[in-house]
Amino acid sequence: MIRSITQQKSEEEILRLLEGLGRVFIIGCGTCVTLTHTGGEPEVEAMKEKLSDKGKLITGGVVLPVACDNLTGDALTKYGQQIAQADVLFIMTCAFGVQTVAKQLKKLVVPALDTLFIGKETALGQFNEICLQCGACILGETGGICPVTSCHKGLVNGPCGGTNNGKCEIDSAKDCAWTLIYYRLKDLGTLDTMRRFQQPRNHQGEPKPGKLVISAS
Repeated sequence: MIRSITQQKSEEEILRLLEGLGRVFIIGCGTCVTLTHTGGEPEVEAMKEKLSDKGKLITGGVVLPVACDNLTGDALTKYGQQIAQADVLFIMTCAFGVQTVAKQLKKLVVPALDTLFIGKETALGQFNEICLQCGACILGETGGICPVTSCHKGLVNGPCGGTNNGKCEIDSAKDCAWTLIYYRLKDLGTLDTMRRFQQPRNHQGEPKPGKLVISAS
């Protein structure tokens, strides 16, 4: 399952964002941020203590089952009084959760976390980016290995000149993405697909924000 990978903002930034806001209600989430230990029960409790030590009045806190769910507003209804007493909702979720809460409640929101990327836990406590959502997928020609996220340079037409014994020149502990792709394609008997030239990606022409409308017909 893919996850939204986050890290907690620095204490300095948190205090700057909460400057002048004395009463705080804290919201965590039971999915991605619980897995990354950035917004689950222990982290919310620790944040309550940390902010209290800095002179903030914590009116309450909750860890929602899924903060980015459309029913988030309903789930927060039972905390209405505590939320009403707060100057701000301090949200320990990914940016999606923050925006979901902001859309459903007429209350000032402040994010506690930075959302880094969409990734997957590949080992205990290790999260790797697996998809940039670039809109130009070439996995069918690379044996299912994404060079955009697996290669430090995001190269789509083979390795750079720095590959050394199958390792990346930027991170010598990391396998070169294109070496992995080469051997995967070789095993599959489809090595010729590496010869196809991939057009340069347009990094500046992507329309934002992204939107997709699926026809009902």
